[in-house]
Amino acid sequence: MECVDGGQTLHNSFEIKQAGDSSLLVQFRDEISPEINAAVRRLDYAFNKMNIPGIIETVPAYCSLLIIFDPLALDIEVLRQTIVDIGKSFNFSALPQPIVTTIPVCYGGSFGPDLDFVCQYTHLTKEEVIALHSERNYLIYMLGFLPGFPYLGGIDKRLTVPRLDTPRISVHSGSVGIANNQTGIYPVESPGGWRIIGRTPLNVYDPFRKPPVLFDAGNYLRFKPINAQEYESIRKQVEAGTYKLETQDVKGRAV
Repeated sequence: MECVDGGQTLHNSFEIKQAGDSSLLVQFRDEISPEINAAVRRLDYAFNKMNIPGIIETVPAYCSLLIIFDPLALDIEVLRQTIVDIGKSFNFSALPQPIVTTIPVCYGGSFGPDLDFVCQYTHLTKEEVIALHSERNYLIYMLGFLPGFPYLGGIDKRLTVPRLDTPRISVHSGSVGIANNQTGIYPVESPGGWRIIGRTPLNVYDPFRKPPVLFDAGNYLRFKPINAQEYESIRKQVEAGTYKLETQDVKGRAV
């Protein structure tokens, strides 16, 4: 099945697999790439615009889309054919323009206990690690593992480091970590095996906030280095509800 994105052929085929009695998995080519992920998100966006009765939830991932439905309200073969029909015409709606959310991060020290290891492993200085980590926009491929945990792509290859041999029992909420060729943020306190290089004072996930997560898959994050004093100042603003999140479009214009 040939997929077309904005007039350009992606040559992305997908297959539909049954995942239990109440879900179907639409599997694209098994690789991590912005093009494949964009195809997943476009299918998700187009599918949800149809407002099909019986659909409970859709879960986009790196290269697949899980569609969860009520089998008493929607026949699985009807659903399968609907997906096939969308794919045949590749009538995927254009996605909204992405935005870039700035995440302030205090690197090293008690906030980033693994920064020294990253420096030793990569043969880079702390300043170089911080500069490389904060110099680019990171595509949010998906949210998962924990509510609001962003899996971010596009990390500089020089920052590639292995996971911890033994995961920590507890990682502080807001911790920013690196694992192999990925980087991400722990939205809540939890066990974790990523190398922690810093922490943000922002509440990435708040179940009582609307929306509960500060960002969405398909958008971008950019890390901004701050010092300990700035961290404490922002933390107090967040606590008081006065902190204004910095967002811009991919061209750097405020939104």
